[in-house]
This record gives sequence, structure tokens and C-alpha cells, in this order.
Amino acid sequence: MTLQLISFFVLAFICIAAAIGMLTTKNAVYSALYLVVNFIVIAIFYLMLGAPFISMVQITVYAGAIMVLFMFVIMLIGADLVSERGGLNAWQRPVALLMGFGLMVLTVITIAVSASPAAPRALGESGAAFGSPAQIGEVLYSNYIFPFELISFLLLAAMVGAVILTKQDRKKRRVLRSLRNKN
Repeated sequence: MTLQLISFFVLAFICIAAAIGMLTTKNAVYSALYLVVNFIVIAIFYLMLGAPFISMVQITVYAGAIMVLFMFVIMLIGADLVSERGGLNAWQRPVALLMGFGLMVLTVITIAVSASPAAPRALGESGAAFGSPAQIGEVLYSNYIFPFELISFLLLAAMVGAVILTKQDRKKRRVLRSLRNKN
């Protein structure tokens, strides 16, 4: 077994554990943080495949911008207050520390292995334009323009839906507060 294969299996374990944690946790904020761990591991997979541009896009767009949007919606709706359990369970802190340490070690190993001149390129490509922003933009805006625009409308609809849900929830809270104050 090579070092890269061992790194893949450990990262796959971390990715699956974070996905299970994201699905099983009751707190929406913790679930979003597990999703960030998942996105970062996927970015490391892209680095291992020899696609640094896609890796950085994964981190900046998904782990950065999209997660900020998710956290904004969670805080706006107040979903973090609905399922608050009063702190971490006893097993969560050691597991989180172990997963974080493992992720950090594997990130350093992956960067060291992929930075070596003997690292193989993904898909047998050796050209300098492989995975470049110009090549990705050309393919994205020529072959995949309809799905690209469709996703932008889908994200816009999700934001509008979140605002509408929040407005309705605020109206209900105001009515409940006024009823409590009268009693």
C-alpha cells in the first residue's frame, strides 16, 4: 500500500464519519459544521487527483460562501435555538479532536506528496492547460451554460424561500408574544 492510498482511506473514513455526524446531530449549527468538514475533505481529494484549481474553488465556494449562506439562514430562522441540547456529549469532543488532528496530518501529507515531482497527474493529462481556469470556463460557458444558469435560479429561489419562511415565522412570534403579554 502506498502512502497516497492510505491517505485516501483515512480521508474517506473522515468524510463518511462527518457525513454521518451531519445527518444524526440534532443541532443545525453542528450539522452545518460537519458539512464544512466534508467539503474540506472533498477538496483534499481534488488535490490528490491533481486538480488544485477545483480544490480551491471547493473551499472558497462551498466551504466558504455556501456555508456562510447556510449559517445565515440557520441563524435567521432560529433553527439553532429549536433543538439546543445544552452542550456536547461526552464522546463528541474526543472524536472531533481526533478527526481534526487526522485531517490536519493527512492534509500535510497530501500536499507533500502532490508537490513532489514524481506525483502522477490525474487522467493521464500532462498539459499545462489541464484544469486551468480558462479551460474550465470555456467548457462551463459553452457546453454547460443551461445547467449553470439553472443552478443560479435555483439558489435565488432558495434564498427567496428562506426570506419568506422567516417573515412568516416572525409574524407568528409577534402574535405569540402579544398573547403572552396580555395574559
